[in-house]
Amino acid sequence: MLLAFNKPFGVLCKFRAKPGERTLGDYIRIPAVYPAGRLDADSEGLLLLTDDGALQARISSPRFKLAKVYWAQVEGLPTAEALAALRQGVDLGDFVTQAADAQLIDPPASLWPRDPPIRYRAKIPTSWLELTLREGKNRQVRRMTARVGFPTLRLIRARIGNVRVEGLAPGESREIDAAALDKPAVRDA
Repeated sequence: MLLAFNKPFGVLCKFRAKPGERTLGDYIRIPAVYPAGRLDADSEGLLLLTDDGALQARISSPRFKLAKVYWAQVEGLPTAEALAALRQGVDLGDFVTQAADAQLIDPPASLWPRDPPIRYRAKIPTSWLELTLREGKNRQVRRMTARVGFPTLRLIRARIGNVRVEGLAPGESREIDAAALDKPAVRDA
């Protein structure tokens, strides 16, 4: 079984909660499924869950190089130099990231409101980046954008392989075929 879930902001990627925590258990009632990878509590978007250990490893392990696409709303307007640094790999001190695809995008059309909303500052513009990674270290996108001078305000995982978050409201899930990870996505013309 493979389940696509749109993880809301503030939800932890675990099933057991301490008082006051929201977890996957508040949304997923299917027994014996586990997250294939993680999103921190401050991140939103696509999370895949499965009951198949080999599939879980294929999705989450960097050695399989499954592309993960993120939309990052950042403070400021990234420069050509900042985008080039993201594309080449960023030295984060404890490791250098692999090269990433990075581009400025318009605000995603399928974007849902965040609860709570990000902070608004009238004198500091924001912009959106789309980043494609094939590795996944702790808070990597946030650390990368901050290192090049444009801190992340909102982070959404939009795609894993060819499975997309579009069509899932925050907190919603749907069962999908594992073959969908590798099939080219069908786009409306």
